[in-house]
Amino acid sequence: MPTKKLVIRYEQDLQLFPDFWQKAGLVFALVGLLSFPFFASEYWLGIGNEALIMIVGAIALMILTGFAGQVSLGHAAFLAVGAYTVSILGSHYGVPFWLAIPAAGLLAALVGLAVGPFALRLEGLYLAIVTVGLLFLVQHSIKNGVEEVYEAQSFTASMHSWFVEAGEERAGLGSFFQDSSFFGLVLSFKQKLYLLFLLLAGITLWVGRNLANSTTGRAMMAVRDRDTTAAVIGVNPARTKFIAFGLSSFFAGVAGAMYAYKNTTLYLDAGTGEPFSLGMSVSFLAMVVLGGVGTMFGAVWGALIYTVLFPLAEHLGEMLPFPASFSSEHQAALIFFPLLCIFLIFEPMGLFGIWLRIKRYFMAWPFRY
Repeated sequence: MPTKKLVIRYEQDLQLFPDFWQKAGLVFALVGLLSFPFFASEYWLGIGNEALIMIVGAIALMILTGFAGQVSLGHAAFLAVGAYTVSILGSHYGVPFWLAIPAAGLLAALVGLAVGPFALRLEGLYLAIVTVGLLFLVQHSIKNGVEEVYEAQSFTASMHSWFVEAGEERAGLGSFFQDSSFFGLVLSFKQKLYLLFLLLAGITLWVGRNLANSTTGRAMMAVRDRDTTAAVIGVNPARTKFIAFGLSSFFAGVAGAMYAYKNTTLYLDAGTGEPFSLGMSVSFLAMVVLGGVGTMFGAVWGALIYTVLFPLAEHLGEMLPFPASFSSEHQAALIFFPLLCIFLIFEPMGLFGIWLRIKRYFMAWPFRY
């Protein structure tokens, strides 16, 4: 059944917005997203910032797991690297945020490329176990390496607009946290942070969408389906997996930098590894599966639905007779994840499958076949 208009040239197939309605939808979406921080309350503005962070992190995991088929449970490790990188660069060296964010992505990419050689010989659950080991290794390095070097158990994510000389200003939150005025319009820190996060999420989505249509992206999908067959038709599986790990960890590092700027203070729990724990990696994996594996649509909408529904599950958990020892997060997990499993039993393609059925209905209307 049809899901898009018939194309007769490669240029038409590669267009991101091929028809009028998609271009109009893009314009309306941009207007809504840009006006959101000026009408939303403080609570929903915080939810919006959290959703943009999750979108970047979900796209990063989609490149690795959805496109290249490499299962990873150590996604939180790359976010931790990115978060601590921007915190250290800002609070200890006075590096501005626009330089610290790409530096965080590059350092996370180096860590991701270090895992690449293991991906050449391991697949599936075996690779997942290795990535879990990487997560514990990063946690150990932070607790027993980074914290000891800088003699601190917590780090402040200072967000400077320009380079700062040595002094007390480095220890503060930075100039970006102060309100700014543009042509008479006063922007608070959360509003500026939302616009910055929206730009980063838009760039990440644009890169991911173009990657899916590129030669590299199609090579990743060939390796995902069958690496031996991909090698026969001329694809280099080793090179493709290295690229997937590098790109995925880079954008995960950017998501970690966004997380640090939103929460301002980083503290890694020695017992549970929170916030960069195995639970965070599982949450990102749940977003990808909920939205639909292998699509940018799935990464974006999976992250949005997860970000909105999980807090609602926390409020619902307070009304149910859970043991008093259960935290609100544990209650939300006990509600959300069983519902997610039930949803995937009836809709294995996730939200993307529902979207395809809606498109098919309107493409075939008024006929029913």
